Amino acid sequence: MPRAHPAPPDAPPAGPLAAGPATAAAAATARGACSIARALDVVGEKWTLLVLREAFYGVRRFDQFHANLGCARNLLSARLATLVAHGVLAREAYEAAGQRVRHEYRLTEKGRDLMPALVALMQWGDRWEAAPGGPPVVLRHRDCGAPVTAELTCAAGHGGLTARDTAPALTPG
Repeated sequence: MPRAHPAPPDAPPAGPLAAGPATAAAAATARGACSIARALDVVGEKWTLLVLREAFYGVRRFDQFHANLGCARNLLSARLATLVAHGVLAREAYEAAGQRVRHEYRLTEKGRDLMPALVALMQWGDRWEAAPGGPPVVLRHRDCGAPVTAELTCAAGHGGLTARDTAPALTPG
């Protein structure tokens, strides 16, 4: 049997990357290793994203969520329970004077880390799906008042990246 020799350093990649990065990413997705799919398992439903929007706007109490969203109470309860179960929101008890104990929902660190994703989704909606009068809400930096935007950057600090500036690369994970 012939002995295998290591490939020279300039040889094309072997394995999943041999067919190109898109195929490698598809292979990872097929193995269930897609971070987008796993994230969507937690936040990928319309009402869940709207609950998160309200939480980022400062809403904390069930009745406030319900009034702002107008969805069925059982649906809201289920979405809040999912976000709590996944550690995106924390459920904390409070009691107003003379009232029974109730709960409010606060963003956790995991939940706050979703802010760039929601801002990017909002920007996309403002650009492609806004009403003729423009977007209904503009996020502004509290210190200077300038509009807030989400922007792709690389670890080396290059900004303004688009899909054409990126390529998927497999990792050991």
